[in-house]
Amino acid sequence: MGRRSGTDARDLAVSGHVNVDRFLRVARFPGPDRTEPVVASRAELGGTAANIALVAAGTGVRVGLIARVGEGFPEEFRRRLERAGIDLAGLRAVPGRSTPTCYIVEDRRGAQRTLIDQGPMAEASGPAVSRRWLRRHAWVHVGTGPPEVQLRLAEDARAEGLRVAADPAQEIFYRWTSRPFLRLLRSSEVLFGNRAEIARAIRLAGVADVRGLLAAVPLVVRTEGSGGVSAFSRAGRHHVPPVRPSRVRSLTGAGDAFRGGFYGGFFAGAPLRECLAAGTRSASRWIEGRR
Repeated sequence: MGRRSGTDARDLAVSGHVNVDRFLRVARFPGPDRTEPVVASRAELGGTAANIALVAAGTGVRVGLIARVGEGFPEEFRRRLERAGIDLAGLRAVPGRSTPTCYIVEDRRGAQRTLIDQGPMAEASGPAVSRRWLRRHAWVHVGTGPPEVQLRLAEDARAEGLRVAADPAQEIFYRWTSRPFLRLLRSSEVLFGNRAEIARAIRLAGVADVRGLLAAVPLVVRTEGSGGVSAFSRAGRHHVPPVRPSRVRSLTGAGDAFRGGFYGGFFAGAPLRECLAAGTRSASRWIEGRR
């Protein structure tokens, strides 16, 4: 479904963050003017675009990646993306900039507090991907990043005959305002978000409920945590329950894993309900640490 013919054709270009995620485990979060020792730490490849691309590629989707990193982006992370078969022609290293980094502090109950150094992803210039490279893809997933950049990408993609999925994620709360968000919706065929993000989308669009969004975008996919996932279209609603993980290693990135699994079903030609179920299975594996 949605595939293009040709030996260099790809299914999906994913635009958004490629991060270094630095996890810091503490017994408790420190209060103001207090210090708490770190009891464990680790660094992982992360970011919305990297996570979605890796999971989708693991299901057989042919993926290209659009993102900007800094000079210090670890070579082992680049090699991991390459080994997954992801086209990195759209991954640009910006000289003199730090690579985007998330600092994720977790307490012993699993609660998190997150800080992000956006690096070059804070800037409204780029990513300068060529139209020729872009048109190799059937779809573009427009994720996190400066709204000006993501809007330009969505409109370029439409001009080249690609179909667009919108997914501003948590940045919908602090980077997007009503007018540019409505432009993004009207360029898109799918909107992804969790409950809070879709609620914010409803407010930005000035409509009464999730069904009001369907005047601008034909499909809304809402992840609901322990409640599963719902998809709203002009034909009605589908709901799929969650797949309960056998253990919880980390919830960070589970929503991205859902999207990657969803695309695996979508590009295999599965009906919508099966795409939703594929996404829930993928999210469960991610939470368990099976990546």
